[in-house]
Amino acid sequence: MIAYLEHFVHENDTESLTQDEEENATICRRLNLQGTVDYLLTAPASKDFGGLHSVKPLAFVKPACPDDVARVIKAASLSSNLTVAARGNGHSINGQAMADGGLVIDMRELNRVDVVRYGEHAYAEVAGGALWEDVLERCVFGFGLAPTSWTDYLGLTVGGTLSNAGVSGQTFRYGPQTSNVTELEVVTGKAEIIVCSENQNSELFYGVLGGLGQFGIITRARVLLQPAPDMVRWIRLVYSEFDEFAANAEFLVRRAEGESFDYVEGFAFVNSDDPVNGWPSVPFGSDQDFDSTRIPGSAGRVLYCLEVALHYRNDAVPSSLAEAAIRKLGRLGFREHLRFQVDVSYMEFLLRLKNDEQRAMAAGVWDAPHPWLNLFVSRRDIADFDRAVVKRILQDGIGGPMLVYPLLRSKWDDRTSVMLPEGEIFYIVALLRSNPQYPEGPPVEQMVAQNQEIIQCCTNHGFDFKQYLPHHQTQEGWKQHFGNQWTRFVERKVSFDPLAILAPGQKIFSRTRQPLLQL
Repeated sequence: MIAYLEHFVHENDTESLTQDEEENATICRRLNLQGTVDYLLTAPASKDFGGLHSVKPLAFVKPACPDDVARVIKAASLSSNLTVAARGNGHSINGQAMADGGLVIDMRELNRVDVVRYGEHAYAEVAGGALWEDVLERCVFGFGLAPTSWTDYLGLTVGGTLSNAGVSGQTFRYGPQTSNVTELEVVTGKAEIIVCSENQNSELFYGVLGGLGQFGIITRARVLLQPAPDMVRWIRLVYSEFDEFAANAEFLVRRAEGESFDYVEGFAFVNSDDPVNGWPSVPFGSDQDFDSTRIPGSAGRVLYCLEVALHYRNDAVPSSLAEAAIRKLGRLGFREHLRFQVDVSYMEFLLRLKNDEQRAMAAGVWDAPHPWLNLFVSRRDIADFDRAVVKRILQDGIGGPMLVYPLLRSKWDDRTSVMLPEGEIFYIVALLRSNPQYPEGPPVEQMVAQNQEIIQCCTNHGFDFKQYLPHHQTQEGWKQHFGNQWTRFVERKVSFDPLAILAPGQKIFSRTRQPLLQL
């Protein structure tokens, strides 16, 4: 349908508007889209999963096609101050997908998923607003195929994760999701719809991947597919010492395909019977017991769990599967009798957080603030990070998972906008707080302060680290984040979004009336 903003202001209210507001009202009244624009019911676009920020946009746009996205950006460019933010499933933490007084585009309206073949390879042609869980269902059930690289939680949009990186337990082998896409359709800050790839408009292609929405809005992605397994043997192994945990995890991620597992992650947990932060968080179900007597008396306040998975087909011989798992576990030094195992379908495994989401919603925790913190920490500093942060600041847990596991830099492409620490091996540290609302849980200010304490601790110790899903309050902070790549980042901004219209919630650039020349 054709939609527009009518009655944006009553006639007798126009005198109370500033010149900019009058200009924006006029521009919005002239928006002529195939989709719809809502200037009253904007509440969903004023908040996100983090629950830490809330700003009111001018309007919430539901596009019917990429042309609508281009028209919205074009309209914003006619204003002196309008900005545009692309909102996926609202899973950002610090207001990254918000636009204060601007136009927020609901990308979930663009959600088509198709499977195509080019030569010997199969791909998913996916709209930017499609959820990864929908991609999974379409590809696996419809074609027996699946993307190579995932995130742990699949209730995220394709465009959203590609604008950051997309990391999970398959990343050590296939790289992040940004390394597994071969073509994008992007609407730039100039309102141009551009198809880009490694060989076509490559500067835009690599800029947008991990570009935090600064250079364009992803409206379509071509994602590499491979045959999907039927089943997964999911295993958790407990360690009392970080050094051995880390050495074993690094050993696995360095092994060649076929000699290691198909998935490698890890997490820290509290050495206590705390039902959320402690021993009960390790077993797969109530039919499995955590025998704490197997933990040596010399163990500290924090323990570690290496989580691995082995894919297999329904026709796999059980004895051969067991032998393969035993062989891959053979050189690992986990605590004897603290190994937990379960066999689940491939779909169940990839959707493993869906039940957690539903339980959190039922308990009211899903709508509570989620001040998550995600870091990439160099291998050089990870042991010191463990001592200074995990064993000291986080020794009592955080009310949710504390993920810690290694990744390989060689699986990432330095041409993208993602920033990483130095060295071939680095670790992702994801502090995924899932506490009830205060007063049942800690005050949100306390959790945010702890995050700041962690970052300050890393800075004071001189750790080589980067924020993943970064959030910085000042441009100086962003300059430090990008380091020697800041100039490249600015040049890309000037090329593709010279008025700084896009992704204002990232707080990297300020909207300008004249094209950016230098910063």
